[in-house]
Amino acid sequence: MGAVLLMLAPVAAQAQAPACEAPDRVPVPRVEKPPRGEPARSPKIGGYLLAMSWSPQHCSRVRNPKAARDRFQCSGEAGRFGWVLHGLWPEADGPAYPQWCRPAKIVPAPVLRRHMCMTPSAQLLQHEWAKHGTCMSPHPAAYFRAAEILFGAVRFPDMTALVAKRQTAGSVRRAFASVNEGIAPEMIAVATDRQGWLDEVRLCLGPRMRPQRCKPFQAGIADRRAVKIRPPVG
Repeated sequence: MGAVLLMLAPVAAQAQAPACEAPDRVPVPRVEKPPRGEPARSPKIGGYLLAMSWSPQHCSRVRNPKAARDRFQCSGEAGRFGWVLHGLWPEADGPAYPQWCRPAKIVPAPVLRRHMCMTPSAQLLQHEWAKHGTCMSPHPAAYFRAAEILFGAVRFPDMTALVAKRQTAGSVRRAFASVNEGIAPEMIAVATDRQGWLDEVRLCLGPRMRPQRCKPFQAGIADRRAVKIRPPVG
């Protein structure tokens, strides 16, 4: 995990909730175990993905923004989120990535609270620890600290400007590369939902957590595909 410190010095993450304060009482997540059809596997780690979600798109799909799972992120009580961290995922040299590597206890409340403004869902934090983090470290605090450093080093383009023009996956990748020194478009993957709305941007990282060209199975949708973007909220 110490290799994460080899990244460039962190800069402001520029998410759209700069005044976010974690709740005094964080909901206790439920224990997560591998669902049927998702076997535990521990292939050698060959790299990582830093998966970042566009919060306005997530919240547009939520039926009840005041329900416990989504209230902090989508109700506006914690400010208006833009880019949030979905997770830091270990990758293998093929599509069968490591997952569910060891049984996962509940992430301690202080660790959850520290990272709620990065990943604004206690249950999602628990899920990321159980499915991905257990393959990287025996300690949830160390896993989330690595994710925090990496996420904090990412700059985000002006999303209002992107919304104002027609976009493709290629133009979104170029927009991210243009504001992140040392990052090329080929190091960034774009994911959309079935209707073409921007869901996520993923940064491909090598085994020492430095940005690298995405492998074919990581690359996301093709550059020419049209991408629609929900406007920032608030």
